[in-house]
Amino acid sequence: MTSTDNRTARWQRYWDKHSGSYDRQMGFFDRHVFGDSRQWACGQATGEVLEVAVGTGLNLEAYPAGITLTGIDWSDAMLDGARRRAAELGRTATLQQADAHALPFADASFDTVVCTFGLCAIPDHVKAIKEMTRVLRPGGKLILVDHVASTSRIARGVQRFLETFTVPLGGEHFLRRPSVQVRAAGMDVEQIQRFKVGLVERLVARKPADGNARERNSGEH
Repeated sequence: MTSTDNRTARWQRYWDKHSGSYDRQMGFFDRHVFGDSRQWACGQATGEVLEVAVGTGLNLEAYPAGITLTGIDWSDAMLDGARRRAAELGRTATLQQADAHALPFADASFDTVVCTFGLCAIPDHVKAIKEMTRVLRPGGKLILVDHVASTSRIARGVQRFLETFTVPLGGEHFLRRPSVQVRAAGMDVEQIQRFKVGLVERLVARKPADGNARERNSGEH
């Protein structure tokens, strides 16, 4: 097993261990930082939907009726929580263990891909975004919400300090900007919002209708 494999396995164990307290922790941030972001993201999902990093299923009740939902996560313990929540809500969903770096789905399988507060803890978020783009149908929507590098220099300093603990412990990053990678993957960004001194970013991007999302350089930093 390589050092990368060891690190990934350690992070999986971390999230398995914290699955029991995850809802309580995220509830605090939903109330005080993230606001209505889950409803904002899931309310725009249509058709066949893939949620990457579904976790304990906190988004399940926010999806509209009539969609077909598949959710993946790399933590089996998190997925157990999602399955319980789906049963309690009466929500039909296919929930399975999978790696966001290599999604087990054919090209152009979904109308919408959603990821909320998950890219921050996926080891290679660039590869994950490319995979999300790959499984989207031409014209399909990618909907992302995450905490990102703040627009405040002081806040970025705090985030940089936090990463010295959170990255080794659970692989959680605070200084990423997924919107840059989405544009670089050739997606057309239709909506983008930032708030809480730029700590939270949410966006909707669409895969070009011809299906030819191409990698391109981005001048955004």
